[in-house]
Amino acid sequence: MSSPPECAGHAQRGFTLIELMVVLVIVGIATAAVSLSIRPDPARLLREDAKRLALLLQSAQDEARADGRAIAWQPDERGYRFLRLEDGGADERVFAGDPQLRPRTWQVSPLEVRLSSGRWLLIDAEWIGEPARIELSDGHNSVRVVREPSGRIEVQ
Repeated sequence: MSSPPECAGHAQRGFTLIELMVVLVIVGIATAAVSLSIRPDPARLLREDAKRLALLLQSAQDEARADGRAIAWQPDERGYRFLRLEDGGADERVFAGDPQLRPRTWQVSPLEVRLSSGRWLLIDAEWIGEPARIELSDGHNSVRVVREPSGRIEVQ
């Protein structure tokens, strides 16, 4: 007959099931906290969209003044584009390859865009232009881009 293995004096090594479960719960809580903090803030993204739009409108205004031809800004819920206005109508291909005035998408989508001037904004070569107000809203947050008669464009 063989004798049972000797266990006296040898403690078992390793973790208990309870210890492993506690570690898994802690890892799960930490992962959830990190994933919640990584999600972008819609209000911040909306404000970034407005700031970028203000800079691009200023660039389009400078382009229209330098070239002497009007540009239209046309938004929708997914993004916006700049169009060159010619005698024969609007040409969207002009800015398709332009690094600044190419078509863009909103970071927050869908986005509601309200213009004081209707469905699109005219950017012409005049030094004193029509004031305009663009309101961007994601349903919870809103921000305005305002063009003053002097041509100054700011985010409010």
